Amino acid sequence: MLTKRLIACFDVKNGMVTKARQFQDNIDIERAEVIAGKIYEDQIDEIIFYDITASAEKRPIDLNMVRAVASQVFVPFTVGGGIRSLDDMYQVLKAGAEKISVDSMAVRNPKIITEGAMAFGTQCIVLSMQVKRVEKTAKIPCGYEIWIDGARVPTGMDALEWAKRGEELGAGELCVNSIDRDGTHSGYDLEITGLISEHVRIPVIASGGAGKPEHLLEVFTETQASAGIISSLLYSPRLDRNYSVKELKAYLASHSIPVRPWID
Repeated sequence: MLTKRLIACFDVKNGMVTKARQFQDNIDIERAEVIAGKIYEDQIDEIIFYDITASAEKRPIDLNMVRAVASQVFVPFTVGGGIRSLDDMYQVLKAGAEKISVDSMAVRNPKIITEGAMAFGTQCIVLSMQVKRVEKTAKIPCGYEIWIDGARVPTGMDALEWAKRGEELGAGELCVNSIDRDGTHSGYDLEITGLISEHVRIPVIASGGAGKPEHLLEVFTETQASAGIISSLLYSPRLDRNYSVKELKAYLASHSIPVRPWID
């Protein structure tokens, strides 16, 4: 059985990791490279960093931040935000990332997924999706809409159809982030995570809402997600307590969820 991955995903602004609730009311936490080093030492499986204002500000991703983080971690490292071209992808990979996350630009220019997959391999391309629950319509039959530009702009696109198209275009992985659950600590959105993971063949990362270990257990037993974002569990000042990666892996293992080995 394939092991389930625990992924730390960080929003970064001006080199600082920042934590929001439903993409608002950000609290600065620590320098990106500092927190990345700490999480790596705690035996995280993978790390994702999003330069959250790059797309909205129409600027390139902060490559100095990418280099600083890459120098501190030796696990798969994904970077997103401000990726507009193959050259942007190349520069990010050259700076030390192993995977590239595309989001807003992929909606505006879907062929960037295919171009990136052909140039660097499908395993390098992660399609990040910001999804929000809406009323079901003929245009959005699954009841979840894709939003872009830091979850500020609705697109009118059905989330399930976009997920399936992203796979067809060449994405090697999907990160499904619930805008409604983001930063709420109320648990992942199992409905959309389950729906998408049942209809694609590529790995799906559940994102948005984890606030206690039981939420990880739910998403791994009730959906086919292959990984879960656990950022709030690790460092959010809005939680009564934070957990170590080792604590979370031990909890999951005790409930027969296959996880990657850790060293006490």
